[in-house]
Amino acid sequence: MADTLRRLVNTSSFGLLQQKLEAWHKDYHVSSCDQNLNRCCELVELTSKIQGQLFAILNITAKEGGHYAGVETLKTRLLPWLCTSFTMTSSSVSTDTSLNLIQDSMEKDRRIRELSASHETDMQKMESELCSTRLQLNSVKQELADAQLELGDTKNKSATTLLATEDEILQLKAELRAAYDKVDMYKQKLDVLDDYERQLRLLRDEVSFLTAEKTMLRERLARSRSPSPIPRRSRSSSPVRTDSPTRAQLTSSSRHARLVSCFSDLYATERLEAQSLLRRYIDDLETVQRIIFIAVVESFQAAKMAYRQFKLRVRKTLSSTHIGPESLEDAVVDYAVRNLDLYDVQTSINDVINAMNVNPRISFPPEVDFMLISGFIKETCKVAFAMQTLDPALDLAFSTDGELYSETKYRRSYDSEFTAPLVAYHVWPALVEDDAIIMKGEAVTRRGALWRSQSRSSSPVRSRSGSPSRTLQVSSRSHSSSPARRSVSRL
Repeated sequence: MADTLRRLVNTSSFGLLQQKLEAWHKDYHVSSCDQNLNRCCELVELTSKIQGQLFAILNITAKEGGHYAGVETLKTRLLPWLCTSFTMTSSSVSTDTSLNLIQDSMEKDRRIRELSASHETDMQKMESELCSTRLQLNSVKQELADAQLELGDTKNKSATTLLATEDEILQLKAELRAAYDKVDMYKQKLDVLDDYERQLRLLRDEVSFLTAEKTMLRERLARSRSPSPIPRRSRSSSPVRTDSPTRAQLTSSSRHARLVSCFSDLYATERLEAQSLLRRYIDDLETVQRIIFIAVVESFQAAKMAYRQFKLRVRKTLSSTHIGPESLEDAVVDYAVRNLDLYDVQTSINDVINAMNVNPRISFPPEVDFMLISGFIKETCKVAFAMQTLDPALDLAFSTDGELYSETKYRRSYDSEFTAPLVAYHVWPALVEDDAIIMKGEAVTRRGALWRSQSRSSSPVRSRSGSPSRTLQVSSRSHSSSPARRSVSRL
């Protein structure tokens, strides 16, 4: 009975009957007569179905109570209700029809009993299947527990193997660190050896210069002590004058090596100092590197212009009194080599800063002034000015953003895209001598470099006004140079 009652509750037949009654009540005046009759018949059929289910429950309940249980209820409630129902419908329902209804009811009861019996059989089968499934689940759980035990053993063995491997890795790292220490020691020794060789070359050049000067002085002394008068000859016909080298010519190779070394020191030391100084105020590394690169290029331009003006002044001064054995041009260059301290480097620094202030490729916060790196600009101008006294002079290679990358001209920076063919921007310029690269520069290669350079070149120029206190600090720093920088001034 409980299953039949549960199915009756789950089907919600009374709720469905109530919903249909409410829907019929709403649409009664709108629907036609046939529609209303169809709905009424539908409700009658649904009511008969519900009554059939209730009678089945009544039958099952009566059987569960035994022979005598529920008899009083059936006598007092069911039989009077049935009598009343038959009395009310006796006028319209015949005896044969009632017998047919009773037979149908009995047939339905028989079917219900058969269905309940089959349902119980199905429930027993399902319980047996559930038991077998539980047994299989227990066996699977046991297999899972065994697999977990095997996994734990495997993990323990792997941990032991990993510890042994880590010990080997630590030993190899220690050996690699020792090898790196040896390499660093050998590099230091090699640097010391290179310094010795460089000093030896400088000493040899000095010795050769002193020897030549000594020979020239002896010849002059011998000519001054000779009793025979020396005939006056023209400047161009004197073999002694044409063959006597100047100091600039004698020290050209040593000054060349020294200036190349100073240019390398600018890249390795002073550039990094200026970069760290700018990074205190500018977060973008690309902007800082662009500022330093443009400062180097503008310093060379300013130094070359200052050297030409210096030569013009010296040539104008010596043209009226020059009687030496060398030509006037050699005398001017020799004077420039001997008096590098007369170079007005402060004017070049101002020219470089003015040129950088109107350069459209630099963009950074206006509270930072280019005087911040005036010390770096000063040392670069000195090296560039001294390079102009060489024959041939050293200069920077031409460079522009978006140019095709050249392996002979540059080396890529660590953050470059090594498959990119174009230069996004430059970190350090290349040094050339007679269109031959003697020291590579550094560049950053990235894809879309041409588009970036065009978009950056169209940016407006910003006004830059440094605070007086910061300018005073920078000027005070520019007066105090490191020993490496002071060595440049002795060239």
